[in-house]
Amino acid sequence: MGRTSRMGAMRHRQRKVAQSELFRMFLLGVVAMLVPVGLTACTDTTPAYRYRMAVEVETPAGIKTGSSVIEVHTDVAGEYSIPTPGRVSTKVRGEATSVDLGNGEVLFALLRSPTDADWASRVMLLLAPEGGDFQATFDAMLQDRREKSLPRYFRDRGHIVNERAAPMLVTFSDVNDPTTVELVDPDDLTATFGEGFRLKRITVRITEDPVTTRIEERLGWLGQVRDMGFSRSDFPPSIPVGDFSGMFSKGF
Repeated sequence: MGRTSRMGAMRHRQRKVAQSELFRMFLLGVVAMLVPVGLTACTDTTPAYRYRMAVEVETPAGIKTGSSVIEVHTDVAGEYSIPTPGRVSTKVRGEATSVDLGNGEVLFALLRSPTDADWASRVMLLLAPEGGDFQATFDAMLQDRREKSLPRYFRDRGHIVNERAAPMLVTFSDVNDPTTVELVDPDDLTATFGEGFRLKRITVRITEDPVTTRIEERLGWLGQVRDMGFSRSDFPPSIPVGDFSGMFSKGF
């Protein structure tokens, strides 16, 4: 190949490199313009909200109650967001509800259900009046300030049928030892606590009250459980332990 041909080939390669770099910069510019849309599109239309979850239990000594306030932040990606336009994501800040039943026994209603780790962020929407699309349902949820008793099942949604509406219930035979956690059947508190104990109802209601932060007073180990060296075999098979502390407290 002659000197002129080699110089021509070199100039061609330089043009290709320059074109590739320009195209890369163009794509980065597009992403820079689109990503903020996805991050901020929901701030006005899906504001953070709080709800109070209250648990009432019939005991031989009368009705025992407990409640906690949970905050939910909802983000809806914009229609041009990459890679999932319209994707709904949530974050929860709050704690499980605890009910002192007497004689050192405490019932906990967790931030998840037996089948849904994100139950606490979804329960209010699933109980809201059906509004058609997501935004209409979200708006209807915020406007509905009535106290709602959890039904046995949420309303069916496509292929999802007979989804239990109640959160997971647990107790501890020794509240100072997380491995003594026990699953409690919401339909049969007698099996765990004895005669005269029955779950009366669990209610939720939109509120302006501040998020509650009392659970570590009962569960002093909560902030250190990851460092305590437990393994899956230390816990009952019926208890999910992937995010054990997150079942009791999130966002703090």
